[in-house]
Amino acid sequence: MISGAHVIVYSKNAEADRAFFRDVLGFKSVDAGHGWLIFALPPGEAAIHPSDEGGAHELYFMCDDLKVEIASLAKRDVHCSEVQELRWGSITKMRLPGGGEVGLYQPKHPTALALK
Repeated sequence: MISGAHVIVYSKNAEADRAFFRDVLGFKSVDAGHGWLIFALPPGEAAIHPSDEGGAHELYFMCDDLKVEIASLAKRDVHCSEVQELRWGSITKMRLPGGGEVGLYQPKHPTALALK
């Protein structure tokens, strides 16, 4: 039986990105040894999108009110990209200290989060 999912974010500066997830986003973590933090994430869902190339994956955090979340992040010196209004949601990207990006969006569609 599958009991969970493990997300990997590759980084050019893992220490800085781990600190961002811990200190800025406030995710709780366990130390798997030698400072290697494994983070507890909010409930999630998975979507499979068609692609000609395959193999690329993205990480998006979801929120109920994107404007409020962007304002809260700005108070912690997190800069978000311009908000895109798409058919399925309002979306922005956050730059990680290591140079990568993670998405943040407010869905306009039903979510699977309440399903058990």
